[in-house]
Amino acid sequence: MRYETLPPNPNVKIDYSQAGLHRIYLAGGCFWGTQAYMQRLPGVAATSVGYANGRTENPGYQDVCYNNTGHAETVEVAFDPEKIDLATILDYFFKIIDPTLLNRQGNDRGTQYRTGIYYVDPADLPVIQAVVSRQQQTCKLPIVTEIRPLEQYFLAEDYHQDYLEKNPGGYCHVSFSTLPGDRLVPVIQSPAQPSGFSRPGVAPLIDPSRYTRPDEAVLKKSLTPLSYAVVRENATEHPFSGAYWREERTGLYVDVVTGEPLFSSRDKFDAGCGWPSFTKPVDRQVILENRDRSHGMDRTEARSRTGDSHLGHVFTDGPVSKGGLRYCINSASLRFIPLADLEKEGYGDWLDYFHMPEEPA
Repeated sequence: MRYETLPPNPNVKIDYSQAGLHRIYLAGGCFWGTQAYMQRLPGVAATSVGYANGRTENPGYQDVCYNNTGHAETVEVAFDPEKIDLATILDYFFKIIDPTLLNRQGNDRGTQYRTGIYYVDPADLPVIQAVVSRQQQTCKLPIVTEIRPLEQYFLAEDYHQDYLEKNPGGYCHVSFSTLPGDRLVPVIQSPAQPSGFSRPGVAPLIDPSRYTRPDEAVLKKSLTPLSYAVVRENATEHPFSGAYWREERTGLYVDVVTGEPLFSSRDKFDAGCGWPSFTKPVDRQVILENRDRSHGMDRTEARSRTGDSHLGHVFTDGPVSKGGLRYCINSASLRFIPLADLEKEGYGDWLDYFHMPEEPA
């Protein structure tokens, strides 16, 4: 899901400095949406995101995703028991997860996306068990949400903290419609809307069924030798040699194989590395990330969703104000469509997106 704005936070104007705060740690899939949701429960004084109950000390995001550390993406919830009790918090937690799914929520897969309730006060255990027992009566399948004492919790990187506050258009598997009080309707595609329908200020939804990968024989004929080597054989073009590393026009960067939108000029920046660099894709779901240990290095590879094209790599040395990531991409894996050509190239539903004001840094 994607949201134009987030619902208001009823806790921002409340002074919790004198409250006796209680803490619970909740793993609900990708911690971005879980944190933003929990922050908006009246009585929640503070939250953070981190990595809990794994096997190593001080893991980073790449470790958790690719080094089998056993940590779960987790949200620390500090709340005022005089304003909201633990049972109520857990009831709302179960509104945003499917507790019968093992190691996945939304579009995310992996043990780091398992669901869990981790407590620090043993007196919380009977409350947790009672809530889970009540929830089980509404589920046809067994609940697999972990209930364990908190063994360890390490804060995630700064760019993950309050991510949706800083990037309200970012990926989120959580619906805010179940929050008490004010509700927000996500920007979703209705059956009456054409595929890719957009509104001003919101990137169009990208329907993967619109994009297909040709067979290998067709690709070999249609792509340049360099593009084929990059997208199909994981080659890397020489720095400062590609068509787009100095491209400054407004427009959309699509997969050279399928045409699926991947990156935008709005998120492009000069990293000085000689390859096109972006702070984020137009939609988190269009990029697949894999661990790459080739050439004696340990990196995160970026591939396209529908084309399975090798694009480049993701690094954590990007602009901090934009989330801290750098998508370092081969020009040969992309096709650039200037703003003036979007309509005739079949991407007219992106025009409103490029006419919205730039986000402040």
